[in-house]
Amino acid sequence: MGVPTIEDQFILKTKVYFNRDSLKFLKQVKGSRAFIVSDSIMESLGYLQQVVDYLHDAGISSHIFTGVRPDPDVSLIADGLKLYRESGADVLVAIGGGSAIDSAKGILYFAWQFAAVEGAEINKPLFIAIPSTSGTGSEVTDFSVITSNGEKIVVIDEFIAPDIAILDSTCIQHVPQHVVADTGIDVLVHAIEAYVSTKATHFSDALAEKAIKLIFENLETLYKDPKNDFARDCVLNASCLAGMAFTNTGLGINHSLAHAFGGTFHISHGRSNALLLNQVMEYNADLNGPLGEYAASRYAKLAVILQLPARTKREGAVNFMQAIKRLKKSLGIEDKIRYLGIDQTEFANALEHLAETALLDRCTPTNPRQPAKEDLKVIFEKCY
Repeated sequence: MGVPTIEDQFILKTKVYFNRDSLKFLKQVKGSRAFIVSDSIMESLGYLQQVVDYLHDAGISSHIFTGVRPDPDVSLIADGLKLYRESGADVLVAIGGGSAIDSAKGILYFAWQFAAVEGAEINKPLFIAIPSTSGTGSEVTDFSVITSNGEKIVVIDEFIAPDIAILDSTCIQHVPQHVVADTGIDVLVHAIEAYVSTKATHFSDALAEKAIKLIFENLETLYKDPKNDFARDCVLNASCLAGMAFTNTGLGINHSLAHAFGGTFHISHGRSNALLLNQVMEYNADLNGPLGEYAASRYAKLAVILQLPARTKREGAVNFMQAIKRLKKSLGIEDKIRYLGIDQTEFANALEHLAETALLDRCTPTNPRQPAKEDLKVIFEKCY
């Protein structure tokens, strides 16, 4: 073995509190002023007020920013940043879906950047993330996706990883059925891409394998019965486990393509990932050629974990892909982009831009098979 490098590490920065009623941990937080980033949905459902009340019990006053909207852009971040800097907060709380947590990360990141430019010291706040969907894993990652001029930009920096994540599944009990499907498949994609990443390790593998098993065992149940507390806990925990895995390994072209496609056609991130998943896996596995040896063998291992037939590497990989198709169908997810009502000519005209954007995405380098722009165009065409 050679000398260990900076890559030979696995980081678990975030302390995780889980199970129902874990939101009450906020009563124990130390601080004086909190800046809370959320959205109008969490406000209307009463969860935002719960957070404010629990923080009040801890002796912490709250400044609230509820301007979060889907696919947060730089103008939203700028609005939040101004209020955050004025608040003097020593606690930063994000409660909501991936957009709320990404917004808080963006605010924190640019506060740090502005301080550096101004030569000022930044005292990093205690950053607490409370997800209201079971999909992004953003509560434990150093990733943030921000929209700029219609393009989704991925910011990756250890500085923006939350210090504390609170996984209270009561916060996700009102999620609509289609969001359960979209975010659940997003979890699956996170775990699969972490598992076949060029930076995968034994540590990330353990988390990804468990996340995939939990999704296959519980996502359809939760979709059909949103009141099933056990399934809801399992899917939320799977999301966090997958987040821990991919924040260490990176992702792959499924996310690169989804960022480009979702940003251009305004399709939800989870649904974008779902529509692309099987064609990306077929490309990575290269079952009719020699380029997908690594990915195909990894997919076959996942088939074994799910107790699918896998007497050969090819059989295992194919059966795993078929299991994913069946799961998506059970969740009411379309199997082609055209079924979303996207015009074929409009889609064809966007292909060049979509492929170029995906090729430059920060998720592409850790994909198990390095694509050319033409490869990405073909994947998009097959998905249409």
